[in-house]
Amino acid sequence: MPEPVHALVPRLRAICGDDGVLTDTAQRRTYESDALTYHAEVPGVVVLPTSTEQIADVVRLCAESGVPFVPRGAGTGLSAGALPRDDGVLITTSRMRRIIEIDLENECAVVEPGVANLDITKAVAPHGYYYAPDPSSQQVCSVGGNIAENSGGAHCLKYGFTVNHVLGLQIVTPRGDVVRLGGKAADAPGYDLIGAFVGSEGTLGIATEITVRLTRAPQRVSTVLAAFETTDAGGAAVSAIIAAGVLPAAVEMMDALSIEAAEQAVACGYPPGAGAVLIVELDGPAADVEAYAAVVERLCREAGAFEIRSADDPAQRARIWKGRKSAFAAVGRISPAYIVQDGVVPRTALPEVLRRIAELSARSGIRVANVFHAGDGNLHPLVLFDDAEPGAAERAAEVSGTILDLCIEHGGSITGEHGVGVDKACQMPTMFGPADLDTFDRFRRAFDPQGIANPEKLLPTPRLCGERPAVRRGEHPLVAEGTAELF
Repeated sequence: MPEPVHALVPRLRAICGDDGVLTDTAQRRTYESDALTYHAEVPGVVVLPTSTEQIADVVRLCAESGVPFVPRGAGTGLSAGALPRDDGVLITTSRMRRIIEIDLENECAVVEPGVANLDITKAVAPHGYYYAPDPSSQQVCSVGGNIAENSGGAHCLKYGFTVNHVLGLQIVTPRGDVVRLGGKAADAPGYDLIGAFVGSEGTLGIATEITVRLTRAPQRVSTVLAAFETTDAGGAAVSAIIAAGVLPAAVEMMDALSIEAAEQAVACGYPPGAGAVLIVELDGPAADVEAYAAVVERLCREAGAFEIRSADDPAQRARIWKGRKSAFAAVGRISPAYIVQDGVVPRTALPEVLRRIAELSARSGIRVANVFHAGDGNLHPLVLFDDAEPGAAERAAEVSGTILDLCIEHGGSITGEHGVGVDKACQMPTMFGPADLDTFDRFRRAFDPQGIANPEKLLPTPRLCGERPAVRRGEHPLVAEGTAELF
């Protein structure tokens, strides 16, 4: 039988010190959710380790005692991936904030998991480098959390996601072993365990040291803002830009409702009357940026843009980005509560999916503001509701789930960069079949046979979803059909 979590407190204090273990109810309540506050649970105990050794000792104690643990970074996640357990230990890496090494010769840096995303860029910018992944919360989100969720950002169209910028990891496995994966070399031999670990949402262990790739700062950056009467017109411009062979660093779009929220929140000054704004950022050699910017502006005008602004100066570019960067928080100005969703569709399906979302909103009476990475079809619908109204939260959750069903229906995915966590675990079976989910679970249990590492996240479970356990007791279906064998 697992030990009750409170029985571990004296041994946890011996590992992390008195100030590194929180048992007071008010203190623990601080950690009851991530940024998706729709899901909340007060953790049984919170630990604040300061080293890999302390994390390994805590995890070993959990493994010996059969107590579940949940890793947590800065708490900016949007899928309840760091939702605590009242019978478990919440391991928070926020005190591990050292940039251990900056190695410009190998164009990489080694950091602890609590380092804020943007702090890497601040540290290397004087040398002409930056760290490319840029979630909207990059000023506060931690690199460890980015690893867990495989975070993206506005510029992932050109530069990819977190996994594309991780060279090496030091991890603590769910057994408490300390293991190194990869290193400073560009391509380690063998299975891509880094690729498997990044985005595993804390179910395979905890990253305690991360070697990230540094990117040379471009010679020039130019940002173009184009205002359209409709999102359809803006979408046509996006398709034309990509079809012309232009690869922007970022292509973002906001609809009328999200623009309204941003104006109220940060007075971003977008063109009045816009039904949609498109933000296109170009970077690279100065001559290329200048030529591509002219192409982008021409194609936007041909698609019906009624106002176009462009900026090369960093301060002017920041003003263009101001509304987009604040979009998620800004909807708090127009709605008491909201759900941030994160689905993906093929770029060509954007107009149809946006129309279907508008129809769904009209039928349900639930407003939906749309903010999205238009270049790669990553939607972020903001489902607005009044949590003081009986039944409103449930109706909003239903609309949110239906939007993800639309994404799958059009050949997309239930998540692009926010992860699955608790929020979408029950929708995994709509995207993956039983054999897929069984294979995922077998892989997970190869790392975590006890099932104590961030349980009930990522994969559907009986308690969360009313589904049968994912661990298959009989023959694996791929073995049965003769396409795989056990060895």
